[in-house]
Parts: sequence; structure tokens; C-alpha cells
Amino acid sequence: MTNPPIEAEPFEVYAIRYATVERRSSENFIGGDPHDAVSRMDYYVWLVRNRQHTIVIDTGFDEAAARRRRRAFLRSPADGLRRLGVEPATVQDVIITHLHYDHAGNLDLFSKARFHLQDREMAFATGRYMATGFFSHAYDVDRVVDMVRRTYEGRVCFHDGDDGIVPGLTVHRVGGHTRGLQVVRVWTRIGWLVLASDAAHYASNLIEQRPFPILADATEMVDGWRKLHALASAPEHVVPGHDPLVMQWYSPPEPSLRGIAVRLDAARR
Repeated sequence: MTNPPIEAEPFEVYAIRYATVERRSSENFIGGDPHDAVSRMDYYVWLVRNRQHTIVIDTGFDEAAARRRRRAFLRSPADGLRRLGVEPATVQDVIITHLHYDHAGNLDLFSKARFHLQDREMAFATGRYMATGFFSHAYDVDRVVDMVRRTYEGRVCFHDGDDGIVPGLTVHRVGGHTRGLQVVRVWTRIGWLVLASDAAHYASNLIEQRPFPILADATEMVDGWRKLHALASAPEHVVPGHDPLVMQWYSPPEPSLRGIAVRLDAARR
């Protein structure tokens, strides 16, 4: 799928790293890892922009949530955006890939934004399965309520499956990790890039076809991997959602942003 969309200017795409945590590699695969070792999980938000549009994908968590979850908080996602010249209060569109605590906090910082969310994600996050700790653990009820409030304010744009946001940028429900997880497909100077979010936490989940343990439906997760490849111009244009290798594969847009942000619409190093 390499053809450009009609009248779409290519987007710049950035990953902004704002937190990290040490994990055992066996925590990242169903069935564990026979070569268990200490590994790292990084937390990102993403910025997509061209001359017409500036779109933020996911909003991260704050320092209080980091303390509760015992994550190393490196910086506010807002600070990372500002380092790239974007003031959160001016952003018009924010895509929320799903409502887990690490993807849907800080909504108050985006005071003018409308939020793009899948119907099934809101239904899942406010439905019967949240009475079960296995499913609810990765959600923060106060942050879910924040999104409910934005819904009542008329600031949530709901999507039912695959949909267009602006020319050259589309969302695609894949489910698996949650019932309403969506990924983002972006037209760039190198072709179609796919921000996988938690459809593939690590590249190795996707390459080795071994699911991450937090999930709603393993069969949907496997089907989602196929969809990621179908949406991207090349396998290496699928960007995993939590892999620390992202900071090694890509270069910072300027030296002062080393370790903070990398530009993704470029060949991997």
C-alpha cells in the first residue's frame, strides 16, 4: 500500500518519551520468555503534523500516576510537546488509541481539543468487565470519568472501526489488547507509517507472534498484527508502542532532544 492519498501533504511524525520502567522480559510475553532478563518498557506520546494539521496521539500519564504505578517519570508529555514547538492548549485534535492509564491521562492540558475514540473502547471501559481486576487494572477510573465528562461536553468524536480523521491520516480498530484499541496510519515522506500503540508493545511481540499478557482477546490481537502489516508500506514502517529500541532506531530532530524525542518518518538506523 504505497499510493499517496489524494491532496494529502506528508506528515512529520515524532515519538516523545516521557517515562520508563524496568521489567522482566518474561512479563512481556504470554507463556514467559525462556531467556528471561531485565528489560525496559518506555512510554511515549506521538506528534503528527504538517502545514495544515497538528495532531497528538495519546496523552500519557502524570507524575502522581507514575508514583502510584512505580514508573520512572522523566518529564510531562506536555513538556515534550513544547520542546517540539507545540502548546497542548492549542491542539485541536487528539487521538486516544485506548483508555488505559498510560494513554489517556492529562486530558485537562488539551483544553481546546476534541478527542477521537472508538465506540467499543468507551463501552469496554465503562462496561461489565471493569468489575474484574484482570481487565480493570490497566485503567484509571478517574481518567475514564474524565473522558466521560468530555463526552457530555460534546468534545469526543466516536469512531466505529476504520475511519478518516484528516487527509493522509486514518484510524483503524484492531482490538485485542482492549476491545476498542485503534492504531493510526499516517502518510509520510517514506510512505504509509503505522503507529501500533499497544497492538504491538514491542517489535518482538509482532515478529515472534507472541502476545503481550494484558489483553481482552488473543485472537483479535493476532489478527491485528496482520492488519498492521497490511496498512504499512513496509514491515519496518510499523512502530511499536513501548519498545525502547524506538529511541535507538530513529534520530532526534535536533541534538538537544536526544533521549526525549525521535523523528519516525525516516529510515531506521
